[in-house]
Amino acid sequence: MSVVRVEQVTKEYRLGEQTVKALDGVSLRVEEGVFLAIAGPSGSGKSTLLNLIGCIDTPTEGKVFIDGQDVSGQTPDQLADLRARTIGFVFQTFNLLPVLTAEENVEYPLLQFPELAPAERRERVAHFLGVVGLAKYARHRPNQLSGGQRQRVAVARALATHPKIVLADEPTANLDHKTGDGILQLMKDINRRLGTTFIFSTHDKKVMAKADRLVRIEDGRIRLLGIRAESGWVVVDERRRRRAQGEASRA
Repeated sequence: MSVVRVEQVTKEYRLGEQTVKALDGVSLRVEEGVFLAIAGPSGSGKSTLLNLIGCIDTPTEGKVFIDGQDVSGQTPDQLADLRARTIGFVFQTFNLLPVLTAEENVEYPLLQFPELAPAERRERVAHFLGVVGLAKYARHRPNQLSGGQRQRVAVARALATHPKIVLADEPTANLDHKTGDGILQLMKDINRRLGTTFIFSTHDKKVMAKADRLVRIEDGRIRLLGIRAESGWVVVDERRRRRAQGEASRA
């Protein structure tokens, strides 16, 4: 089942007197449980695509479906509720609240769920801090933690809402090589154990090496779709496949 479906999406921005086309007719399906990297150079459109999938932005043209829901025409309040319950976020700058402890940062998004009792919130927080190996640092504030530990708190926070999708925007960019590898392996292990879909925006080859699906984007268009096989990447040309299917159905 496709947990994300992007159909002929174009996104334009106004910069002064100019109109910039960040995405141009992009179509993409993301299956549940995959570990996918959206790769491309700066300005390619990968972060824009991630923002559309994350319901942070809306397309100029086309449609975006998240967990079967067409989100293209939803109100800001509807999008906020969908984000809170379906999507977790991990950012390169961690985005932790400095005045809160690790456990308070993880609990923060759960405060939006009135159906969760305080005891259940605490249970989730303890569980996911344990999952990322930070149970004994629960009372530490971000400035008392290393960069890698802060990113682990961010991962725990993203998972605490039980999202179907975790979006990670350059999650290793501010980490050293060894720490970045550890965070990637942690997310890969969570993907395998919990079946959570991970979608990365990245230009880091280490992230691509961990992925089982690869989307390469340039100049606002998807140039390559790849699926990892035992022999390496198998390139899938989605447009050619659909065209061939159409020709076969007309034959």
